[in-house]
Amino acid sequence: MIILTHVLIAIISVIVATAVFIKPSVKKLAVSYFLMISTVASGTFLLITSPSNILKTCLVGLLYVTAVSAVTIATHMRMRKYAKENAS
Repeated sequence: MIILTHVLIAIISVIVATAVFIKPSVKKLAVSYFLMISTVASGTFLLITSPSNILKTCLVGLLYVTAVSAVTIATHMRMRKYAKENAS
């Protein structure tokens, strides 16, 4: 059951991160952070409670964190640029 929850949180996290990139907002960005942390936390819990192939697990986790972080950083850059344009 926890693995299904973990996968759903991860999928929703990617969708939310993409939506935030398309239409940035501070609230959506906070939700994206929460989902990213929840995914990493549930993945860590799964790894501790049922150790499997740690290399594969860590590789997939690293790819997830890299992808979502890249989108989040790009969103921050867009929001900062937008704030500067509107401040002038």
